Amino acid sequence: MSDLFGFAKLENPSDESRVHAPAGPLAHRMRPVRLDEFFGHEKVVGLGKPLRRWIETDQMPSLIFWGPPGCGKTTLAQLIARHTSARFENLSAVQVGVKEIKEITLKAKETRQYENRKTILFLDEIHRFNKSQQDALLPHVEDGTLTLIGATTENPSFELNYALLSRARVIRFEALGDQAVAQALSQALVHPVRGLGGLFDLEPEALQWLAEIAQGDVRKALGGLEMIALEVRGSGQNNHSLNLPQIRAILEASGGRQPIAHDKKGEHHYDVISALIKSMRASDSGAGLYYLARMIEGGDDPMFIARRLVIFASEDIGNADPRALLIATAAQQATHLIGMPEARINLAQAVIYLAQAAKSRACYQGIESAIAEVRKTGALPVPLHLRNTRSH
Repeated sequence: MSDLFGFAKLENPSDESRVHAPAGPLAHRMRPVRLDEFFGHEKVVGLGKPLRRWIETDQMPSLIFWGPPGCGKTTLAQLIARHTSARFENLSAVQVGVKEIKEITLKAKETRQYENRKTILFLDEIHRFNKSQQDALLPHVEDGTLTLIGATTENPSFELNYALLSRARVIRFEALGDQAVAQALSQALVHPVRGLGGLFDLEPEALQWLAEIAQGDVRKALGGLEMIALEVRGSGQNNHSLNLPQIRAILEASGGRQPIAHDKKGEHHYDVISALIKSMRASDSGAGLYYLARMIEGGDDPMFIARRLVIFASEDIGNADPRALLIATAAQQATHLIGMPEARINLAQAVIYLAQAAKSRACYQGIESAIAEVRKTGALPVPLHLRNTRSH
C-alpha cells in the first residue's frame, strides 16, 4: 500500500521485509519501486491519464520530461523501465556524444531484429545536446529504432530542435508542494528497509522547515535528512526527537549555508530577472528587493543586473523622472568600481528609486514607432530647412 506522495506505507511490514533494500544515498534508496507508488503527479500519471495507459499497455511513444530538479523525472523513467518489455539505456547528455549514440543505435537494431524488443533511451539533461547531437538522434527516433525519453529542467521549446521536439510528446512536471516533501521525509524517517528505520524523529516545526527549504526538490530534502542522520549516528543520540534549532545547527556545521536554487544561464535566471523588472514596473520596491536578493544569492553577475536597471530607467520611466537614468547609471558605475558584496547596496538603492519613480513608456514607444516608420518608408529626402547649410 502506498501513501499519497510515492513512498510505501508501513501498514504491512512483512511485505516490506521482502523488498530488497537498495544501496546508496537515502534519496536513491527511497525512490518508488512500483508505479503505484509514484504519486504527487496525478496530472501526469494518475489513473486514466494517457501516460499511465502507455506504460501499462507497453506502448511508449517518445517523450520529453520537463520540470524542476528533484520532481521525479528520473524516477518515472526508471519505473517505465521496470514496467515495459523494452531494453532500457540510461545515459546523461553531459557524458555522451554522437559516437555513443551510434553504438546504442546499432545495439537497438540488433535487439529489434533478434529479440523483437524495442529500446528506450533515457537521456538525462537532454538540453545539453547541441544541434548536431540532436540531429544524430532524429532519424533513429523517427524510424522507431529508439524510443526517446529526454529529461530537462529547461523549456524544451527553446533548447531542442523543432524536428526532434515534433516527434516527442512533452510531459510537464511541477515541483512538489511543501506538504508532499514533508510526507516524503516522514516516510524516510521510519521506513525499516529503505529509510532510517526510526533512528530519530523530527518535531513538526523542524520537519516543516526542512521541507520548505528544499523548494519542492525531494532529493535535496532527503539529502539534508541524511546529513542529520550521520550526525545522530556519530553522536550516539538515537531515538531522540530533534527540534528546529538542533537540525539547523547540524546542517550549518555539516555543510554551511546551502545555496538557493538558481541557474545563471537557464530559464530560471530569466524568470527571476523578469520578476524584478515587473515588480519595479508595478512600483513594488519590496518585491523588487526580494528578487534582487534572489539574483545576488544565486550568484548572478551584478553587472548584468546593473545593465538591466539602466535599461529600465529609460524604457519604463524615461522623462517622467529624468533622474532615474542618473541613479541607474551611477549604480552601474559603482558596481563596476567596487564590486560585490558592497555593490549590493548600490543596486538596492537603484531598485528602490526606480520602483518608486513615476513611470512612462513614451521614450520606448517613441523610438519603436520611429524605427518602424524608417523601415516602412526607407531613406526619405531630408527637407531643405533641416539640411546642413553647407549642402544647400
